[in-house]
Amino acid sequence: MERVLRVLEYNKLKSQLQEHVSSSLGKQLIETLKPSTDLEEVKKHQAETSEGAQVLRLKGHVPLGGISDVRAHAKRAQIGGSLSASELISVASTIYGGRQLKKFIETMVEEEGIELPLLYDYATRIEPLTDIEREIKQCIDDNGHVLDSASAALRTIRQQIRSFESTVRSKLESITRSSSTQKMLSDAIVTIRNDRFVIPVKQEYRSAFGGIVHDQSASGATLFIEPQAIVTINNQLREAKIKETHEVERILVELSALVSEHAESILINMEQLAILDFIFTKANYAKRLKASAPRLNDKGFIKIKKARHPLLTDEEVVPIDVELGDSYRSLIITGPNTGGKTVTLKTVGLLTLMAQSGLHVPVEEESEMAVYQQIFADIGDEQSIEQSLSTFSSHMTNIVDIISKVDFQSLVLFDELGAGTDPTEGAALAISILDDVYNRGACVVATTHYSELKGYAYNREGAMNASVEFDVETLRPTYRLLIGVPGRSNAFAISRRLGLDERIIDRAKEQIDSESNQIENMIVSLETSQKSAETERNAANQVRKEAEQLKREIEEQLEQIEEQKERMLKEAEDKAKQAVEKAKEEAEFIIGELREMQKKGVQVKEHQIIDAKKHLEQAAPILTAKQKKVKKEAAKARAKHTIKVGDDVKVLSFGQKGHIIEKINETEFNVQIGIMKMKVKADDLQLLDKPKQQETRMIATVKGNDHHVKPELDLRGERYEDAMQKVEKYIDDALLAGYHQVSIIHGKGTGALRKGVKQLVKQHSRVKSARDGGMNEGGLGNTVIELK
Repeated sequence: MERVLRVLEYNKLKSQLQEHVSSSLGKQLIETLKPSTDLEEVKKHQAETSEGAQVLRLKGHVPLGGISDVRAHAKRAQIGGSLSASELISVASTIYGGRQLKKFIETMVEEEGIELPLLYDYATRIEPLTDIEREIKQCIDDNGHVLDSASAALRTIRQQIRSFESTVRSKLESITRSSSTQKMLSDAIVTIRNDRFVIPVKQEYRSAFGGIVHDQSASGATLFIEPQAIVTINNQLREAKIKETHEVERILVELSALVSEHAESILINMEQLAILDFIFTKANYAKRLKASAPRLNDKGFIKIKKARHPLLTDEEVVPIDVELGDSYRSLIITGPNTGGKTVTLKTVGLLTLMAQSGLHVPVEEESEMAVYQQIFADIGDEQSIEQSLSTFSSHMTNIVDIISKVDFQSLVLFDELGAGTDPTEGAALAISILDDVYNRGACVVATTHYSELKGYAYNREGAMNASVEFDVETLRPTYRLLIGVPGRSNAFAISRRLGLDERIIDRAKEQIDSESNQIENMIVSLETSQKSAETERNAANQVRKEAEQLKREIEEQLEQIEEQKERMLKEAEDKAKQAVEKAKEEAEFIIGELREMQKKGVQVKEHQIIDAKKHLEQAAPILTAKQKKVKKEAAKARAKHTIKVGDDVKVLSFGQKGHIIEKINETEFNVQIGIMKMKVKADDLQLLDKPKQQETRMIATVKGNDHHVKPELDLRGERYEDAMQKVEKYIDDALLAGYHQVSIIHGKGTGALRKGVKQLVKQHSRVKSARDGGMNEGGLGNTVIELK
């Protein structure tokens, strides 16, 4: 495997990966990264990378700052060692960084409802350890300096030190400022030698100051003297600094002991942080490559679309499509040298290694990769000088080793198979080797420039020809892989392009037998046919896209027409109803006057009043059969296409308003009507327009009637502040709706929402009591409140 990793440049890939790592923790995992042969393990690692990529897509960044590898510090503390101030602050900083990352992931999952099962599992294993962090940061600042506040004794000692230093400086400065002593000094300054305050005195005035000489200048003309007047204070200062050193050491020992107590937890945190750093490193690398997660199998099936070699720049790389392991297990790429065959071979091999390492691969979505138990490669000229082997011998030694190990769970990559020896024998050996490896069940990708192998795939079941396209006009390879078309010789075309005499080319053609000419003509025909088919396919795809767009536009227009037709019909119906209502009011007024006249003795027959009222009631607008059909069809269409869970609707058969709580199928819904739940056909439902819903809510707010409120409020996934606002509004709505008891579902989570809900309802004037849900009511994840 090591040889395969080397020839496919796997270590260069890992070097690129390390450019995106955030700490030495992730770097160590990258250094030990190797492809896995376990399908389930590879799937897990790919899923981890996908979750990391999802976080980067949604958030743009991940808080990994402040994290460093403190495992050595924790282990040393664990065996009784004392940590330095800088080591302790690294421990505190890493604890803080781990807690921030834990909170970041848990918030996304618990409050925002984002599915990150693997990342969440790692995050929940991180222990906050806030006590250790707090103790260390109370004693040591970010620069690794032990603070005065670390202990009362240290504060006192440092106050003494500052007092002694101030006294010493004051006395020395008075000496340097004195006119009588200035002439004795080389410079009027106070300096330090051997950790004691001194002044620079000229050699000839040595005896004028007494005290201790601590140093002299290079010339000997200046002596650095501690005057006798400050020797005692300097001694006291020195003793105070020794006390300071001892007190600082004592504080560091105490903090190291605290780290020792929690060393196991710190080491577990380090393990989780290393994994998380590595996952987000893979995700960042995938983002850089614009890579995607492949589907995986252990059947040896590869189908990659628009695959790009990850080590080539965007300007250099040409995407290729490759299939292997389904209808054919051997892919033979033929064609001239420098045509891009080896790049194709390495692309297939390196992308396979990437996928088995849990890395996303630079291919289009829905590509599929296989997880092989063994990968073999014979690529490039790696002849052994020490063994004095020729190129052919070196390749053959490697091939012999491969054949001895290959099986049906292997991927084998052969570059220029059979090269380095007599063409006839080399081609025959190549064919025999390919047959043997194929019979063992392995998947093979092989490149060759032997013309004899061009017909190999036509005569072998399970083999397919391929070639890398060459542009004769520019005399350059295009690096496009053509599946199903063997490579053809371009020698004559290139020579003609370069100006070789046509007579020479014609005589050369005569030297080639008719069978070879027929093969070359067949290849040219295949290339032409494939290019034509590709052009037609692209044109067909364009037509299909245009047709789909046109279909969408027509559907939108039809929907708009249906909405407009229904709206016009409703407006006409409303106008007719208004006219009838007005007529009713006027008629009732007239009938009232007639009754008054009747009471006063005016002869008005009762049956005339009854007949008038009957005619009035019959004056309501009656839809024609056609209008009823149109209205019913519109209701059905609207119910089918637009009614969804959460909509407010009117149940036509009952004339009652309700709320869609579940879609059973395309024709039936579960509807909440007040406290009742019932199953209703779609064509018996009328979707209430948004303006109407708003009007209904306004009326309900004023009158407390006809306002639909569910008997429970679900807060799961909500942010704390938003949730509290929703609870207040919900209680008001529930009171207006006439509920005596409702449930507020907040989930268990961190307990923040539950605590907030309990506190809010406790203070609410209209809440009679509150309790946790019972066994069948959600338990601690639900609060049941009784309203006054």
